[in-house]
Amino acid sequence: MFTIKAGYSNDIEIRSGIEQVREFFLDITNFAELMPGVVNVHTDARGVAHWKVQTEIPVVGQILQNFTLELAEDSEDRVEWLPLRSEAQNFLRYSADFLEKAKNVTLVHFSQMVELRRKSARDLHMLAGLAGEAIISKEMTKRVTEMIRVFIEKAKHQLEK
Repeated sequence: MFTIKAGYSNDIEIRSGIEQVREFFLDITNFAELMPGVVNVHTDARGVAHWKVQTEIPVVGQILQNFTLELAEDSEDRVEWLPLRSEAQNFLRYSADFLEKAKNVTLVHFSQMVELRRKSARDLHMLAGLAGEAIISKEMTKRVTEMIRVFIEKAKHQLEK
């Protein structure tokens, strides 16, 4: 099994009310609008979120993958989307936990994990076998971190207006 993993986790302080911040992170269209590499995000009639994500990996080149997610938790202090139970190859999970630090100051613990599983490296990309799992995972973590850094920067700007 050829498996690529990438992840990001960090705490972000946003000068905005907890409810406004929670609603922002719940609305998946914000990811498509503000996160580089997210080509398209939409929710179908069954409530399943479909993400199309594109990234550039050194040695390998461009990778375009589709992810399907379902809302696993929507409480006043947490939002979490998980891969569909039937998913076998493309796993995307993200969660945001919210803590009101003060009036109009919200601490967000944001976490995102990506995992791609294939029977063979070639099933992911023709050059994936040359680069190997470790190098691709390291580079994907760099790309995911940069994508989320840009997203968080834009989200803070939008929420702190």
